[in-house]
Amino acid sequence: MSANPWAGEVGLTLDGRAHVLKLTLGALAGLEARLGAETLPALVERFEQGRFAARDVLELVAAGLRGGGWRGEMADLLEADIKGGPVEAARVAARLLSLAFAPPPPERP
Repeated sequence: MSANPWAGEVGLTLDGRAHVLKLTLGALAGLEARLGAETLPALVERFEQGRFAARDVLELVAAGLRGGGWRGEMADLLEADIKGGPVEAARVAARLLSLAFAPPPPERP
């Protein structure tokens, strides 16, 4: 299973199993409320400035996993072994946000 960054996808290995994560519009709307961000750009700014908490990372990863078809719950994620640990989880969360707001690739003729 390979992630396609042009489709806003990021890969992550949980408990030895590869997953593709993607932020959907519904997930982004839910993140605003759960993370106390007034706007999505404010959430992006928190990550860019390094002012994010572990909860922010977990919520973003969980939302991305669900957008990729994962059927787990937050409790499952809290107990999961994330390949690369907290640093990889934070990298994936930041990448998900970045790709969610990246301009689409140019259309081919």
